[in-house]
Amino acid sequence: MSLNTFSIDLHTNYDVECWRSGKLIWTESFHNLVTTVGKNKILDACFKTGEAANQWFIGLTNNSGFSAYALTDTMSSHPGWTEATPYSNATRPAFVASAPSGGSMNNIASRAVYTINATGVIRGAFLVDNSTKGGSTGTLYGIGDFTISTRSVLIGDILNLTVTLSA
Repeated sequence: MSLNTFSIDLHTNYDVECWRSGKLIWTESFHNLVTTVGKNKILDACFKTGEAANQWFIGLTNNSGFSAYALTDTMSSHPGWTEATPYSNATRPAFVASAPSGGSMNNIASRAVYTINATGVIRGAFLVDNSTKGGSTGTLYGIGDFTISTRSVLIGDILNLTVTLSA
C-alpha cells in the first residue's frame, strides 16, 4: 500500500502602484516570506483552536536601518527592519479579502490605499493581524521586499497595494 503525500505551499504576492498627480510613477510585484509565527497561526486556526484572526492589515517596511528579514521575526521582535509610516491613514489599511477560489484569494476589490504625507523610502510590505500603525503587537504572518530594493515616496503620492494569498 502506498501513501499519496502532498504539501501545501503558502504564497503571498504583493502588487504595488505609486500614483503622483494622477500619473502612474512606478509599480512593484514581489513575494512574501511567511514567518514561523505566521505558519503557526495558520496551523492553530485550522487544526487546533479554530480561532482565526478577525482581520488582517497591511503595513509598509522602511529602508532606514534595514539589514534583513527573518523567519523568526515577530511584531515585537524584528531587529532587521522597522515599519514605515509616512502616510495619513490613522491605522494600517485592512486586508479585505475576496472569497477563496481555486486555492487563492485577494483584496483586488478593496485594495489597501496609503496617502503619503511625508517623504520617505519604502522597502516592502507585511501582513499582520493588528491595525495599530507603528505598533509592535499582533501576529506577523509574512513580510516581503520590493524586487527593486527601495522606492521613494513623496508627499501627495498614493500607494495602492493588492495582496494575493494562495496555497
